[in-house]
Amino acid sequence: MGVKYSRTVIVGTATILAGFAVPSPAAAQTASPVHRRAVPVGLDLYMPVPERNPLTTAKVALGRKLFFDSLLSRDRTRACASCHDPRRAFTDGRAVALGVDGREGTRSAPTLVNRGYGRSFFWDGRATSLEEQVLRPIQHRMEMDMTLEGLLVRLTRDEAYPDLFQSAFGDDPDAKGLAQALASYVRTILSGNAPFDRYVKGDRHALTERQRQGLRVFRGKGSCTACHLGPTFTDESFHNTGVAWQAGQLLDQGRFAITGKETDRGAFKTPTLREVTRTTPYMHDGSIATLEEVIEFYDRGGNANPYLDGDIRALNLTEEEKAALVAFLRSLSGTVQEGLNEY
Repeated sequence: MGVKYSRTVIVGTATILAGFAVPSPAAAQTASPVHRRAVPVGLDLYMPVPERNPLTTAKVALGRKLFFDSLLSRDRTRACASCHDPRRAFTDGRAVALGVDGREGTRSAPTLVNRGYGRSFFWDGRATSLEEQVLRPIQHRMEMDMTLEGLLVRLTRDEAYPDLFQSAFGDDPDAKGLAQALASYVRTILSGNAPFDRYVKGDRHALTERQRQGLRVFRGKGSCTACHLGPTFTDESFHNTGVAWQAGQLLDQGRFAITGKETDRGAFKTPTLREVTRTTPYMHDGSIATLEEVIEFYDRGGNANPYLDGDIRALNLTEEEKAALVAFLRSLSGTVQEGLNEY
């Protein structure tokens, strides 16, 4: 039947939770709504939240503690925040993620901003919910390399976690609560109120003339909105831009490994452009260092391969248009908030 979702409606500085499952009596006293502030300007006021995991203050608090705790990794050296640093818009500044024992992965750690609005997760979309996504890095050999069974023993023996799980779920630590708490926290990670958002809202001085020119390129000659659209600046879909193809060789199967569809070879999920100035380096493999280089890559039409996306073609932008486009992309960085904190 799939996952049923309700919508978290954020109005002013309060959150109204409509249609959610009723929490257990033991957790009811802490099941007050979260987001004690307005949603950042520019984002959709409606966020899909699974009916089986309504947002509560207690779950978000537990999820935040777990997110920053290296107890979740086998050798207690890596936390979720090690690859998703709030000061870097929840990325790590590395080309590829670094796990326990210095193990290097093959893909860049994607930003977590606005993932509560997402429909699929990871670069190849192998997870279809945040509840599924948050447990995978914990168990992955190249990341935190921890078994769920071992982690639950640690949490049960910890001084603080048993009480926190009781407050959030009315139960002892278990895998379901672990997933729901971490997913709830990730849903509070939002980015908005950027100069672009203020411009759209009516502040005609929020963007410079060059940024306004870049916006026109973004919407027109650059064809950027073919993939980067809506409040989150992503179509949540998968595209082959040629990044995974080098010298005619495919280095990463991408979406194909999940679907088995030949046309998905080398296709990856469109990343958000929110906070793009803080999320260097770029692409699924961190192979492009600057925004200027990203624009050059798309201007020449990506890397040729048998499955190149139909929207990828040479743009023939002028140097002035390229500079204006970079200026506009910088206007998409604003306020990053998580829980009750801002960066």
